[in-house]
Amino acid sequence: MKKIILLLPLLLLMSCYDAERNCKDFKTGKFKFEYEVNGVKKIALFERNDSIEIETFEGKTDTASIRWVNDCEYVLLKLHPKNMAEEKAIGMKILTTSKNSYTFEFGMVGVDEKQRGTVTKISD
Repeated sequence: MKKIILLLPLLLLMSCYDAERNCKDFKTGKFKFEYEVNGVKKIALFERNDSIEIETFEGKTDTASIRWVNDCEYVLLKLHPKNMAEEKAIGMKILTTSKNSYTFEFGMVGVDEKQRGTVTKISD
């Protein structure tokens, strides 16, 4: 019983923890997204302003419009899709932020399957 009483304040403190989210700091700027596919490191660079995101990946540049839902969520829609999959909107949600990076969740709008990643801001 004593252990439960000692555990209760710890649980209360943990439930009050709220991840830092200074999403406004990441609405614009130049960013780098690093991830791994089949053991191979891939890097995408992109620049974002309030309404447009320009991404460069493996020597190819693509542009998408941005519609901000709130300070931490936005929807990307490719301006020049090359196939039906690229015509679908991608929902992006910033989950946590730090000084120069943020962790986010993304997936096609209307689909429950989401992926996570971390983006680093490389300049304003």
